[in-house]
Amino acid sequence: MRSVESGYQLRCGDADREPVIERLQQAYAEGRLDHEDLDLRVHLAMTAKTYGELAVVTQDLVPPPAASPAAPDGEDRLLAGLAHASGYVTSFVGPLLFLLLSGKRSAYVRQHAAEALNFQLTVLLVVLVTFGFGALLYAVTWIFAGIAAVTALAGSSFRYPWTLRLIK
Repeated sequence: MRSVESGYQLRCGDADREPVIERLQQAYAEGRLDHEDLDLRVHLAMTAKTYGELAVVTQDLVPPPAASPAAPDGEDRLLAGLAHASGYVTSFVGPLLFLLLSGKRSAYVRQHAAEALNFQLTVLLVVLVTFGFGALLYAVTWIFAGIAAVTALAGSSFRYPWTLRLIK
């Protein structure tokens, strides 16, 4: 079994150097490196032959904190709830409009609108495949859409059961 230190003696390639250089550029943009230090470290990264030489270039840089997803605000929760509820009247058209119009500015709205759209498309597909007999399923969709809308208003995620997820 090879030790960790022997792994540092393995040769590195261009694909290994690129993320290190991006990390250095990010540290420069954050003000943690000055221009001269950036130039020197980029040169060292470009000429590094082993993983050990490459690791030395960024060893004193603290990794940036991971960005935690922001809690949805009241407007996002309302739009997400409306995306689910719009299926009552418009079938898949309402959730599609919410996905296209509001999904770009909020990941929360996009997630809920995509889920509502997938659900409505699944129900429509069942109705078409069963030559209209699946229309009885629409009564059940109202229950699920109502639960999903309330869940979205509460700021939580919701996944419809038995749904084809065609839109991500």
